[in-house]
Formats: sequence, structure tokens, C-alpha cells
Amino acid sequence: MSENFIRFQKVTKDYGTVRVVENLDLDIARGEFVSLLGPSGSGKTTLLMMLAGFESVSGGAIILDGHKINDLPTHRRDMGVVFQNYALFPHMTIAKNVAFPLEMRGIPKAEVAGRVKKALDMVQLGALTDRLPGQLSGGQQQRVALARALVFEPRVVLMDEPLGALDKQLREQMQLDIRDLHHRLGLTIIFVTHDQDEALTMSDRIAVFNHGQIQQCASPREVYDHPSNRFVAEFIGETNLLEGTVSAVQGEVITLELPGGTAFRSHGMPGFAAGDKALLSLRPERIDLFSEGAAPEGSNCLSGEVTDTVYQGDHLRVVVETGAGRIIARINRKASEWANGARVTLGFRAQDGWVIAP
Repeated sequence: MSENFIRFQKVTKDYGTVRVVENLDLDIARGEFVSLLGPSGSGKTTLLMMLAGFESVSGGAIILDGHKINDLPTHRRDMGVVFQNYALFPHMTIAKNVAFPLEMRGIPKAEVAGRVKKALDMVQLGALTDRLPGQLSGGQQQRVALARALVFEPRVVLMDEPLGALDKQLREQMQLDIRDLHHRLGLTIIFVTHDQDEALTMSDRIAVFNHGQIQQCASPREVYDHPSNRFVAEFIGETNLLEGTVSAVQGEVITLELPGGTAFRSHGMPGFAAGDKALLSLRPERIDLFSEGAAPEGSNCLSGEVTDTVYQGDHLRVVVETGAGRIIARINRKASEWANGARVTLGFRAQDGWVIAP
């Protein structure tokens, strides 16, 4: 992938006195799938709309393939856009809906039919060309919207929460379908979502937004396993956060002492020194449970009492009250079923935790 196909340089967006995007920098490579992830109002959709040309830039520059496009009209940016509400014309057939962008661009009629067929075959709807949108399911309508965004072979595809209106099973299937299209066609896709699982499933990189700024931009594995701060740790998936003081730093290993005197050895963000306040982020699935006192040598250990166990299909969610507070563990359902009141030891390895600044 070539670098810097799309560049946001110190981009700012104001609505009156309210700043919704703050001095933002982001580079996106050609052929990359980048998800903009964050809570409502964090600025992710505004950034997408500025890239598409539907919103103006208050400050900074947006550069596409080496050219500044701040003042370029939307129709000249060569971007396909897919919205959550599909935006299909209800009185037009599926084929006509998909043909519309080609007709607006003056593509010869002799080419239109072939390109429409190719686009609909790509999303596995080639047999439904004569139906109206109202005769399709939500998932099929979203596929039509995707075909319409791809039919004119845009340089970039922008998606604004396109799967939000679908039920869970269909949404998960569409995630895999879009991911497959991205891999097959080498598309550059920028995808806005507030769904962490969706971003983790589909993306090459995830840009985590909060208050108009990017908190971290990295691969799904890096964002999940090595969050850069407390917001990212709590927003991406579920985590336990334990407060303590750094007592030693040896290479990659940080020793964190909790208020009760328990010490854990863990990996973490660089730059810590003895005496620093810190947080240990510990994902529930990285914790093993043992009968009290039975944890293996070399593990970080903490004793506690089981207060709740929830069966969640592929795993058990076990709540343990400890001297360091409540800790949630996610364990294989084939493991021991711990009864409420059972005394247990929680164990985890140094590489399974991650120390961040408080």
C-alpha cells in the first residue's frame, strides 16, 4: 500500500462556537480499510462528511492523492458514499438505482447495463435487477446501496454507520461481506461506526475518537491489547482497571503495587518510572481462575470470592470480589463452574496485562 493517499492535516471543524473536530492529523494509505470509531458526538461522522465534501473545513487541509480538496465540489471527489438509511429511490428498480450514478456522469448507455450487472453480481444480487427497493429485505437494500457506491469505480468508498439498522445476525454477515469485497477489489474504505466489534472485525486500522480528537490509531490487535489511555481501554471491549503505583521498571516489565500491598508484574506503555501512579488494564478473557492458592508458579495472583456467574453461550462471565475491587473474568464454559461464595485465585501472566497512565 502506498502511503498518504488521504491526508488530514490539522483539520478543524467549528459549528458556531462549538468545535467538533480539533486540529486533527490522520494519514490513510491507498487500499486501506480504516474505521473511525467513537461515541456519538465525537467528531467521526463530521470528519467523513468533510472528506466527502458535504461539510466545509474550518481549518487545516484535506489532501487526496497529493491534491488539496478543501474547495473541490462533492461530485468531483470521485467518492462513493453509503449511508445508514440506504437512500434508495423507491420508485426505481434495483438496476435503475445502481445505474443512476453512471447516468449522472454521462456514461454511454451501451456501458451502463454491463457495469450495473457487474456491480450487482459483486454483491450477489444479480437476479433481482427488476425488483423495487420495497420488495427487498434490509440487508438486500444495503447491498444495493453498496453496489451503487461501487458501480462508478470510485477512488474511495465512505460508509457512515451503514449496518446500524440491521439485526445482529445480518449485520455480522454484512461485515464479512464488506471485508471480503475490500480484500478482493483493493478498495480504500473509510468506515464510521460506534460498534467496537464491527471495527475490530473489519479494519486494517481503527482511529478511536473522543471529543473531536483521535485518541489512538492502530491495528485492531494493538488498540485492543495495548490501549494508549484509559478512554481507549474502556471503550474498546470490556476491561478491568486496577489503580496502583509503579515500584520498578525492568526492560518491558513494569511492577505495579496496589494499595493493599499486592504487586503485579505486567507489560505497559513506555516512559514509566518508579513512583508514578498508573492503571493496570486487564481484559476478562486473559484471567484464569483456580481454587484458592492453586495458581501456577510465575503468575500474578489475587484471591477473592465469586459473587456472580453468568452463562453467555461460548463463555462464562464470573464476577469476583477481591481486595483490589470487583474483577470480571471471562472463562471457557468447559472450565469449573464456580458457585457463588467460592473462594478462588485469579491468575494472569505479565504479557496479559497492560499498564497505562491514569
